[in-house]
Amino acid sequence: MLAAMPPSPSLRPHGAEPPVRDRGDACPGALRLHSAADGGLSRVRLPAGYLTSRQAAALADAAERLGDGHLSLTSRGNAELRGLAEDCAGELADLLSEAGLLPSARHERIRNILASPLACLDHHTPSDVQLWARQLDALLCASDSATALSGRFLFVLDDGRGDVAALGGDVTLVADGAGDDAAGGASGSGALLRIGDNPAALRIAGPDAPRAALTAAESFLAAADASGTGAWRVRELPAGYALNMRDVSDALREAGIAAEYVGTEAVDTEAVDTEYSSTECAPAPGIVEGRDGRRALSVLAPLGRLTVAQWRLLTAVADEDGCGELRLTPWRGVVVPGLSAATAEPRLRELTAAGLITDPASPWHRIGACTGRPGCAKSRSDVRADAAAAVTAGTPLPAGALPDSAADLPVPQLPLYWSGCERRCGHPHGTWIDVLATPEGYRVSVVRPDAPPAPQETRPH
Repeated sequence: MLAAMPPSPSLRPHGAEPPVRDRGDACPGALRLHSAADGGLSRVRLPAGYLTSRQAAALADAAERLGDGHLSLTSRGNAELRGLAEDCAGELADLLSEAGLLPSARHERIRNILASPLACLDHHTPSDVQLWARQLDALLCASDSATALSGRFLFVLDDGRGDVAALGGDVTLVADGAGDDAAGGASGSGALLRIGDNPAALRIAGPDAPRAALTAAESFLAAADASGTGAWRVRELPAGYALNMRDVSDALREAGIAAEYVGTEAVDTEAVDTEYSSTECAPAPGIVEGRDGRRALSVLAPLGRLTVAQWRLLTAVADEDGCGELRLTPWRGVVVPGLSAATAEPRLRELTAAGLITDPASPWHRIGACTGRPGCAKSRSDVRADAAAAVTAGTPLPAGALPDSAADLPVPQLPLYWSGCERRCGHPHGTWIDVLATPEGYRVSVVRPDAPPAPQETRPH
């Protein structure tokens, strides 16, 4: 039974020797295309996953005219275009610029900002981390020093519900009601500032949160430069140069930002504990009711891929019945806010008919996959086709991996991810079921942080 399977290791266990980087990261961007087996790949950063319907329409045009007719959603709430011709970079840049998706060519790969996708859309205590995201993005794009950040450096803005705080941010802001008196303003609350995996925090006023996040990132750059290791992320800093809260607090003070050290007692460690997957905090597919009586539609893309037709339908719903915006989620979903109670249900039925995941009971819920063959030359298998065949057969796992009773598996509680090679691109955080293509067949295991390797082999079908 899968529940009794031995676990496999986390991809880089805590305490492992930090790498020494002798080059910049190779992360693709909107302008720096990656050459994949199926053509060029462009990754368009969308801070907080936010898109206007006009911008969404521009991405659909780009995918249809220049790409393979699909859009991929990433685990950081960004969008990818695939199948691009080598000579389309200029046309793509013009199209994205006209839509306002490239505010700064120099900064486009560092605009990695995750935010709670349901912020101010449901009954959770409202904290407008979307506003923080817009302000932080503007600060990043105006900063010369920020261009030294790698394309992997991640800012995370959590509205206090704990949905994105566990997603491995380098700089994390968690909205904190205890700072309301000091915060005021449109930012809605105070904030707890965390650095990397350190559970300790600094409490700051809400209006200072975006500037504090940038200051913390600049402190990282100083430490990375001093270490001489070329670290891309906070956890890659060697022990002698690791950021501590005193360093960050001093930098904040120099920037004129008041900060109070609160240690770990103010942090909900269960909400940010990386031992467990954050999918339980992810927006469930379906209708989300807001405090103002409005509704939001939450849907998931099967295996993170949408056809242009599906994307245009989402855009039309946002434009015609919503508030003209969409929010991409780090769970490869889309939230469409601003619908009335009368229009939400029929629009959700349209999205269901179009093949989107709109029900938590869907067999596709919690199942993901990397690109696989033929799009990735490193992949050993067409993992998407294999995953689809497994779901069609009534199980999310390869043949031979299931016990007689599928009801005994913990699949509904854990995300399951199919990978074509050991890199496991786009894999979930925390604990998850790993379906890995190997030369001998699919290897299925449960990935937990800091667990020793002990895989189970199954033959492909």
